[in-house]
Amino acid sequence: MDLILGGLGNALNLLWQRDPEVMSILWLSLLISGSATCLSLLLGIPLGTALALARFPGRRAIISLVNTGMGMPPVVVGLVVSIFLWRSGPLGALRLMYTPTAMVVAQCVIASPIIVGITMAAMGQLDPKLRLQMLGLGASRWQLLLVLLREARLPMLAAVMAGFGGVISEVGAVMMVGGNIPGDTRVLTTAIVLETSKGNFDTALALGLILLLLAYAVNLALTLVQQRRA
Repeated sequence: MDLILGGLGNALNLLWQRDPEVMSILWLSLLISGSATCLSLLLGIPLGTALALARFPGRRAIISLVNTGMGMPPVVVGLVVSIFLWRSGPLGALRLMYTPTAMVVAQCVIASPIIVGITMAAMGQLDPKLRLQMLGLGASRWQLLLVLLREARLPMLAAVMAGFGGVISEVGAVMMVGGNIPGDTRVLTTAIVLETSKGNFDTALALGLILLLLAYAVNLALTLVQQRRA
């Protein structure tokens, strides 16, 4: 109990004093996970919408891949991304290994199936009569799509929360492709692993509490937007 209370006090102290190293790690964590979530939304929402509304050969196979990807172990993602970005890999010439960009790519691969799956479910739950009504009123395909996205916007906020929550707390993939380099690729999760391995449980606990506060703040903001629009 003393360790938990000490970690909480240490976390509040680090935040209050704006420790430069902690602030750098905090900002980098938010930047990488936020960028990965935004890219996942750009990829996931169109694909999820297409899977929900369109009917084409191989659709069930793609949906099965999406469902599998939602539970894919992050270390497997880290391994695959590492193979592609390694110096002898297909994308080795880009020299992205052990950079924040590589971490964004890995997190985007993790978050995209989550966002695709939730978007597909949200769009699939809309009343089919709405589509018929819009088409009967002479709406174009783009107008119909915009109306459907607007109707499903509240459940899609859950996709944002799930996607961000899945990557901000991830450690395996970012450790493999980022390398946990101080001041460059060290984020909250990798810093927690490092401090724990060194036996600095109070510091690790403080960083863990800061990670929880960050995730809670982002989800609280999205929840308030969701409830207000509801």
